[in-house]
Amino acid sequence: MPLDAIFLTALTEELNTTLPGARIDKIQQPERDTVLFQVRSPAAGNRKLLLSASPNHPRLHYTEARWENPAQPPMFCMLLRKHLAGGRVLSLRQLPMERAVELCVESADELGELSEKRLYLELMGRNSNLILTGPDGRILDCLRRVDFEMSEKRQVLPGLFYREPPAQDKLDFHAETEAGLRAALEAVDHSVALDRWLMDRYAGISPLIARELAWQTTGRTDPDLLSLDRPALAAPLLGALLGLEAGFVPNCLYRNGERKDFSFRPIRQYEGYMSEREFPGFSELLDDFYSGRALAERMRARTQTMHKNLSNQLSRVRRKLANQEKELEATYDRERLRQLGDIVTANIHRIERGQARLSATDFYDPEMKEIEIPLNVTLSPQQNAAKFYKDYTKAKHAEKFLTEQITLGRTEESYLASVLEALDRAETEADITDIRTELIEGGYLRPTGQKKQMKAPASKPMQFTSSDGIQILVGRNNRQNDLLTTKMAYKTDLWLHVQKAHGSHVIIACAGAPVPDQTITEAAELAAWFSQARQGHNVPVDLCPVRQVKKPAGAKPGMVVYENYRTVYVTPHEPNL
Repeated sequence: MPLDAIFLTALTEELNTTLPGARIDKIQQPERDTVLFQVRSPAAGNRKLLLSASPNHPRLHYTEARWENPAQPPMFCMLLRKHLAGGRVLSLRQLPMERAVELCVESADELGELSEKRLYLELMGRNSNLILTGPDGRILDCLRRVDFEMSEKRQVLPGLFYREPPAQDKLDFHAETEAGLRAALEAVDHSVALDRWLMDRYAGISPLIARELAWQTTGRTDPDLLSLDRPALAAPLLGALLGLEAGFVPNCLYRNGERKDFSFRPIRQYEGYMSEREFPGFSELLDDFYSGRALAERMRARTQTMHKNLSNQLSRVRRKLANQEKELEATYDRERLRQLGDIVTANIHRIERGQARLSATDFYDPEMKEIEIPLNVTLSPQQNAAKFYKDYTKAKHAEKFLTEQITLGRTEESYLASVLEALDRAETEADITDIRTELIEGGYLRPTGQKKQMKAPASKPMQFTSSDGIQILVGRNNRQNDLLTTKMAYKTDLWLHVQKAHGSHVIIACAGAPVPDQTITEAAELAAWFSQARQGHNVPVDLCPVRQVKKPAGAKPGMVVYENYRTVYVTPHEPNL
C-alpha cells in the first residue's frame, strides 16, 4: 500500500493541526508491534493515536477502532508509560523525504524535572520500528533491536545514539530542474519503463504514484523511455512532479466494493476500472482502510495453531469415514458368504483335507453354473464350511457397528466443520477464548498450564435492532449458540438458522408477538451473513418458534434438531451495526 513519503507528509500536516500540545493520558500496547496513545487536546478532544510498526501495515493515525489489551502489558509498553505517560506532545516531524516521523514529548523524569523524549516511528516494511530516545539522543529502548549481525550499516540498541535511517541514493524531486531532468532523460541508453525510472531516480515515490505520473504525462502507465520524445517530456513531467503536493486529498480506491488502495490525490490511471471515494481526513481514510484488514490478520495469527489442529482432526475424521464407508459397502455382499457355506456343506463328502479349491454346482444360480470355491488348506472340510458362516455373521454384525460409527463420525465431522467456521468468523479475544474452552471441554485440545482452570463463562451474543425496533440476538460460536437457544431465549421467541450449513443461531426476541416481515427478513439476512453461506445468493434460512428446537441428550455444543419450520430466502449483506 502506498504509504510513501509524500502520503506521510500529508498525514503529518493533518496531525499537526491537533496533536501538538496534546496530553498523553494513557499508553497501551494491544499488539506486539502496535502502540495506542490516549491523547487529549483542546483542538481534538479525546482521541486514540495509533502507532504501528507492523511489517505488513506500518502506519500512524487517529483511530476509532476497538482494541483488546493483553492481561499483562509488554515491557516496551511499561517503558513508554514510565517515560511518556502524562507528558505533553511538543511536535510531530517527518524526517526529510523519509517514511519516518519523530514525536517529541515533554514529560517529567524520576526527579520530577521536565525533559524532552523523542519517539521515532519508522514505517519501512519489515524494517519498521518504534524507537524511544532520551534528552541526549541515546536510545532508551526499541520495539525491534538490531545488532551488528542483523545490520552492519545501522544498529538500533539501548545505549547507542539514534541515527536516522541511511539515505537512499535518490534525488529529492523538490530540487529538480527542467534542465537537469532533460539531461537525465536524454542520458538513458537502455530500455526501461518510465514509472520504474521515476522510482529509481526520486525518493519518496510509490509505484502507484510513479504509474500515475507516467499516465498523466504520456497516457500510459509504463511506457518505454526509449520510445518517447524525451526532450519534450521533461517540462510536463517536472510540472507533474512539482504538482504532487498541490492540495492533498484523502482518496480510497475500490474494486467491486472492496478496498484496494489509497492515495493522497485522485488517481486517474484506472479509467473507471476502480471507483474512488474521498474521505474527510487522512486518519479517517487509514482507519477505515486498515480496520477490517488488520483485524482479520490479528485473528488469523491468534487462531493459526488452533485452526491447524482442527483441520488435522477434521482430515483424520474424514479419512476414517471414507475407510468405514468402504468397509460397510463390503458387508452388503455378505449373503453370498452364506450361500457359499451352503454349497460347501452340500459337497462336504467330496472335499479332502488340504484341498485348495472346490468345483461344485451353484444351486443358487438359475442356470446352475459350475463355480470354483477357494478353501483354506489348513482347515478341515467342516471348518471351511463353518468359516463361511462365521464370516457371514461377522459381516452382519459389522454392518450394524459400522452404521453406528459412521453416524457418529458424520456428527463429529459436522461439529468440527462448524467450529472451524466459527473460528474463521472470530473477531475478538473473547470469541477465541470461547472456542478454545469449548474444544478443551470436548477433549479436542489440551488445557494450558498445570493448574486446574476455572470454567470460563460464555461471552454474550451479538445484539442488533431491526428496522421495526425489535431486538435480534446472534450467536458468534457454538457456546454462544447454546446459551442463546437453550438459556436466554423464551419458548415463544423465533429461532432462525441457515439451512443445511454451519452458522449462527439467531433469535428474534418477540415473546410470541407478531413479527413484521421486514424484521424476519433482516434476521434471516443476519443468519445468512454469519454462516458458511455468506457469499451466496437466495440463501435458504429456516425459522420456527424456539419451543420447536430441541438439543438431543449428549449432543455437541451448538447441535440441535427442529421441526414445524418454514423457510425464507435472502441474499446476505454486511449488517449495519
